[in-house]
Amino acid sequence: MKDGPTPQASVHSRAPLRLGLAGGGTDVAPYSDLYGGRVLNATISLFTHCHIERLDGRESQFLATDFDQQTAVPCGDHEQMVEPLRLHRAAYARIVRDYLGRAVAPALRVTTYSDAPPGSGVGSSSALVVAMVQAYVEMFQLPLGDYDVAHLAYEIERHDCALAGGKQDQYAAAFGGFNFMEFGADDRVVVNPLRLKRELADDLESRLLLYFTGRSRDSAGIIEAQVQSTRDPASDAVQAMHALRQAADEMKEALLKGRISDVLHILGQSWITKKRAASAITNARIERIADAALTAGAGGLKISGAGGGGFMMIAAEPAARFDVIRALEPLGGRFFSFTFVEQGVQSWKSH
Repeated sequence: MKDGPTPQASVHSRAPLRLGLAGGGTDVAPYSDLYGGRVLNATISLFTHCHIERLDGRESQFLATDFDQQTAVPCGDHEQMVEPLRLHRAAYARIVRDYLGRAVAPALRVTTYSDAPPGSGVGSSSALVVAMVQAYVEMFQLPLGDYDVAHLAYEIERHDCALAGGKQDQYAAAFGGFNFMEFGADDRVVVNPLRLKRELADDLESRLLLYFTGRSRDSAGIIEAQVQSTRDPASDAVQAMHALRQAADEMKEALLKGRISDVLHILGQSWITKKRAASAITNARIERIADAALTAGAGGLKISGAGGGGFMMIAAEPAARFDVIRALEPLGGRFFSFTFVEQGVQSWKSH
């Protein structure tokens, strides 16, 4: 695009956040490259949002209203991926470099926010990048499909910004719904949508509580510890990762056969297994919340994401649901209502 396309005046996008139901962590290299990762996740009715509008002049503005952060940068100065708002700057720079032509860098205002707290373990950073990429796709009518958007978001986050993590979050946000994902060497990703009857999704939804335990303060450090611990093929951490991958297979079968009780059992066992992959995945606060939930009648639970904080998924039958809620209310967290959603990232022209 030598001269660059003519942008829309204003566009909006949103990308759903996800719950990591099974296999989380096996999408992170080097495990996924060496052994092949498998993850089962589902998107929920919490979103990251991006709004882009054209400006006059030669300066672009980036705003993250939920973080109360903003910065203004000359349109020709987007190569250094530095704070503040490194992800915003990196997404803009990549779009300009790869699709618009460096001489065409437009003046834009990019505003973002999320429905979930930061560090929540539901893929909000990656979904944010997916939402930004899709907003640029809409604004400049770029020829990118779901796989393209997810892969570009992955490269921006993992390569351009050198942030540790896996691949599942970007693909979940791009595709939406319940997905069984396979990860291999050389960035090979296969997304297998699971076409569940709505009544099964509703049943699972009615037997899960979503509780925010507090921000995960060192998710990158937890992921790096997991990476280091999986370099030894004989380590207990690698064996734990193999078990997590197998749990994704088992949960996929249970879901497709409509065995929701088995799904919840696998979810709870996966948490016990995941704690073997890296010590920082849990801490005293998480264990205190878990003990209170289980004592109140929860059937199992699991932290969504890297661990160390964020959202906890709690399996609770209807008779125990409010006993669990009452038990956790004094512990300083917050319950979030949610539904499972089928739609991945969306974008539209603003009017």
